[in-house]
Amino acid sequence: MKFKSRLLYPAVLIFAIWCGAVFRADLAQLSWSAIWATRYAVLLAAALSLLNYLGRAWRWDVYLKALGFHLASRYVVLTFAAGFAFTLSPGKVGEMARARYYQRDHAMPLSVTAAAFFIERLMDVLAMACLALLGLAAASNFNWLLAAAAVMLLGLLVLARAPWYAWQQRFSAGSGEHGGALRRALDSALKTLVSARVLLRPRLALGAFALGLLSWGLEGVGLWLLAQQLAPSVELHLATAIGIYAIAIIAGALSFLPGGLGGTEVVMAALLGAQGVTPASAIMITLVCRVVTLWLAVAIGWLAVAALRQPAVPNFKEA
Repeated sequence: MKFKSRLLYPAVLIFAIWCGAVFRADLAQLSWSAIWATRYAVLLAAALSLLNYLGRAWRWDVYLKALGFHLASRYVVLTFAAGFAFTLSPGKVGEMARARYYQRDHAMPLSVTAAAFFIERLMDVLAMACLALLGLAAASNFNWLLAAAAVMLLGLLVLARAPWYAWQQRFSAGSGEHGGALRRALDSALKTLVSARVLLRPRLALGAFALGLLSWGLEGVGLWLLAQQLAPSVELHLATAIGIYAIAIIAGALSFLPGGLGGTEVVMAALLGAQGVTPASAIMITLVCRVVTLWLAVAIGWLAVAALRQPAVPNFKEA
């Protein structure tokens, strides 16, 4: 265990240094005079991002309660935010790092956190796909992104609603106590899918989807506000801006680049350009949007990691 800890902390430190270097490179490209002139729009866009984080943290709390873990709200918000520190990992899978806190403080099985994370991502993809429909008029050349998202979503829904419980019971019964590493991994994956089914009950799934739609839509509104100030000569409709933001996020996710860096920005700038925004303004809007969405989340994540350094006093009950 000590050996693992000695490897973990340097790895986290290297990752934090890399995040700082990329952030510094982004700051070097910004026009501070333009940001100062539009500071109120920037602050409002940042506030909308904060509302997005809070909405999704609330959904995370609902998921944990549905899975039988009633934790203190402040603790849930902190652990959820701590995942943002690793949002630059490919596919954002690094956000699963929050499982470490639940195992350490409350002995929560990894399958529970994995189930909540799996369904959270599923609902985010569904919400983004719906929001992206708003921007189709501005992105006729990017329809394949929506098709890919729809196929992936359909596959995940079918996968999640399969009779995993019965299969997991049979698998566990046949594996014995001395199963190999692969068998244990498969058993853990089946337990995750069993837990995920609980979160796909119609009422809970519909509420989670609606909350994801609202939360991510707020960041799209933030993009619209930035475009209004940084490209005032272009008439960009709110629905189009939200659609552009959603399509760019989907593109970044499908690229599997760290945090979608590069893929998200290229698509966002291209779609803004298709609406008549000049290349210079499109790049500036994209960079500022990245600061008030991605980098704001990363900064909050590292603050949460620092706040959670000490084990929490158990403050929950299992339903």
